[in-house]
Amino acid sequence: MERDELAGWLRLHLTPGIGNSTARRLLAAFGLPAQIFAQTAAALGQVAGVQQTAALLQEPVELPALLETTWAWLQSDPQRHRVLTLGDAAYPQSLLQMEDPPLLLYGMGAPAAWQADGLNATLARCIAVVGSRNPTPQGIANARQFSLALAQAGWTVVSGLALGVDGAAHAGALDGASATPLATVAVVGTGLDRVYPKQHRDLAHRIAQHGVLLSEYPLGTPPHAANFPRRNRIIAGLARGTLVVEAALQSGSLITARLAAEQGKEVFAIPGSIHSTQARGCHALIRQGAKLVECAQDILEELQTEPPSDSASNSIAAHTDDTGANAEKESQNSLLQALGFDPVGLDALLARTGLDTPTLQVRLLELELQGQLGRLPGGLFQRVARS
Repeated sequence: MERDELAGWLRLHLTPGIGNSTARRLLAAFGLPAQIFAQTAAALGQVAGVQQTAALLQEPVELPALLETTWAWLQSDPQRHRVLTLGDAAYPQSLLQMEDPPLLLYGMGAPAAWQADGLNATLARCIAVVGSRNPTPQGIANARQFSLALAQAGWTVVSGLALGVDGAAHAGALDGASATPLATVAVVGTGLDRVYPKQHRDLAHRIAQHGVLLSEYPLGTPPHAANFPRRNRIIAGLARGTLVVEAALQSGSLITARLAAEQGKEVFAIPGSIHSTQARGCHALIRQGAKLVECAQDILEELQTEPPSDSASNSIAAHTDDTGANAEKESQNSLLQALGFDPVGLDALLARTGLDTPTLQVRLLELELQGQLGRLPGGLFQRVARS
């Protein structure tokens, strides 16, 4: 993209009162942004309102600075940095089926994404994995294990780079990155020159190396709360289906699931404990028709994909074998039996096991160090199923 062309798109994007819908009407009527801004007020008034027309005739004051910043960002790493417009062949075609596709997408990622049909070929096999920012230990494990298996089967995992389930989903997909050129796509609610949350700086760097980060927000955009529900429509729009790992009833993940369902796409949900607030959103989705899933293979079969690669098959088989072995071992372990799979307090465990407090605390610590137990707020413990 040439600098003058970039300037036109940025100006259209920045013009007050010109949303994505009006911008598309203007593009359909006049062509590229440079042609839009060459029109008279009378011509623009045939497509836009009075205030919108006045805004189109006035260059936004922030345009020169943003143009300079964006151009320098593009030139700093031309193999990895992109600005995709509605007219760009690399623009995700799945987003064009949405009611409100982004006018611009800033992209940062592996060079394979920007080759001919690179990103669109990847998105043809794309699953969204979303969930709580405050998941249980089991939720973290599920997000990572499902995403790993999906990536090993040649699917790309898309999520929102948030704390909790999102981060675990990206990490799991990256662990299975050898099976697909672009293991994961992160859709963020800030400019791509920022990382939010800061705890995911290293994760974002890994995604930029082996996947793609996308944003519809200009460089320098901070993490405004209103940006994140809007980015959820892009997550739903990119993916062929959406998996909700854990979610409370008031959760942004349910927005993503609703948007996916409205677009006629599959919604999957992992059930959880009836006592866990983080499972209630998933249970609500299942009651509304979402597919209950217990392993990644359930998702792959529902989407009627070809059989997984050998590595994925081996992983699924190993998961089955390990689960059986662990089940047999756990049946002999009275503490794991006493824990069950619901969050439980120390007093309840004392009553269930008959152990004295020091002995119980030592055994709980041992299980935690082995990764079989997680600690929750409020002094609760929860068993973690291991693959």
